[in-house]
Amino acid sequence: MFIGRERELQSLERLYRQGTFQLPVIYGRRRVGKTAIIERFTRDLPTVYFTAVEADARVNLRNLSRELYAFEHPDSNPDAAPLYGDFYTAFEAAFDLARQRQVVFVIDEFPYLAKAEPGVPSYLQALVDRNKDVSLLFLILCGSSLSFMKEQIFNEKSPLYGRRTAQLEVRPFDFFESLPFLRGMGPQEAAEAYGMVGGIPLYLLQFDGGDTLARNVEAAFLDPSSILYEEPVNLLKQEIQKASQYNAMLAAIAGGASQNNQIATAVGLSSTEITYYLKGLQRLELVKREVPILGGGRRATYRISDNLFRFWYRFVMPHRPTIERGITTRALTAVESRMSEYMGPVFEEICAQWIWRRYASGDLDFDFDDIGRWWGNDPSVRQEAEIDIVCRAASAATAVGECKWRSEAFPTTALEKLMGRAALVNVRPDVRYYAFSKTSFTDACKTFAEGNDAVRLVSFADMIGQAADCQ
Repeated sequence: MFIGRERELQSLERLYRQGTFQLPVIYGRRRVGKTAIIERFTRDLPTVYFTAVEADARVNLRNLSRELYAFEHPDSNPDAAPLYGDFYTAFEAAFDLARQRQVVFVIDEFPYLAKAEPGVPSYLQALVDRNKDVSLLFLILCGSSLSFMKEQIFNEKSPLYGRRTAQLEVRPFDFFESLPFLRGMGPQEAAEAYGMVGGIPLYLLQFDGGDTLARNVEAAFLDPSSILYEEPVNLLKQEIQKASQYNAMLAAIAGGASQNNQIATAVGLSSTEITYYLKGLQRLELVKREVPILGGGRRATYRISDNLFRFWYRFVMPHRPTIERGITTRALTAVESRMSEYMGPVFEEICAQWIWRRYASGDLDFDFDDIGRWWGNDPSVRQEAEIDIVCRAASAATAVGECKWRSEAFPTTALEKLMGRAALVNVRPDVRYYAFSKTSFTDACKTFAEGNDAVRLVSFADMIGQAADCQ
């Protein structure tokens, strides 16, 4: 199943049409669909596709020699391929293939190769510098280790720095892009599935549209043989050698610790010590550091930005001892009793995605540069106050929103509270007020909105319907 990714494919096709040497770098977290994009792009093109493995240099050199031999001798047995003397010679042969015609040369899982043979980046640098003006090679470097790709290719100290001709970061699908993977589910069940795993295609395919939430959770997360059961731990180990402290940090944040001192207390480290670990988790895009979007002098908070990690550390990790003994009741009870609360931030994320999509299609009557949250002190009641959605243009809010993932209809009091809190930040005179509801709105709320041109009521059903109209 291949869904979406039109922008990434168009970028690669545009580069290929130039008919010159190209070195696009494709990166993104594991399972996000990088290989599927490359296979789709190269399906009708002359291609040498080499996937590095987590083994020593000789094994990888043997595999590369076979792929080069198979390209030139498609009807021969790859096992008969002669072994190149070294990687430099093998790469040189790939460049030679593209002297007279365009040839795509893919090195997938590039970090594995560079770890097996540290000289690989330097070899490629020398060959690119020598051949870029005479070769028609379309060299794709692809990798899943975000830390490696950013530090070893995009870092100015890397031999390959400045050699790439394009970079494509393949990101997870947003909720609306994820819907085709969740056919058979109702909209709310689809949102909950997205809240559990995010927009990673392979993860989304673990859900059965004809099953209940409980059965899907049990099959996808609470069965030790399922791919999601240990996925977060395995992903973390692939990026970080000593993962124990990072595991503790993620568990603390998933459990509700959001500020530096709270996390430090939960894991038993000083605030200074955890700064190192928090930066590492931010670099891996697993944790997001947030400050109020329009200021306010409040301390930064930390949130798990990856839905799979957030769900797993919240509901699976604490119950692993019982799950591994075949007892899933406690974990299921926790999920079912706290799912509405868990979905609050997920719904905020979905609402922000909806606003971005409407803005991109030209369907909004206001501009903005960014979307974020705001929190701070409300002096009128001497309490902390929050605004779920703030659309910012320059230093002012052009729209604010309240998001409620509840079965009850959205009340007028919540809308009035949003309008009152908007006065705590710098807003434009023509600011828009958005009320987002999982279900519906009270009659009083509808009447209030009808009498105020600045108010917009958007139900989750409205979002789904508008997304379907755009497909």
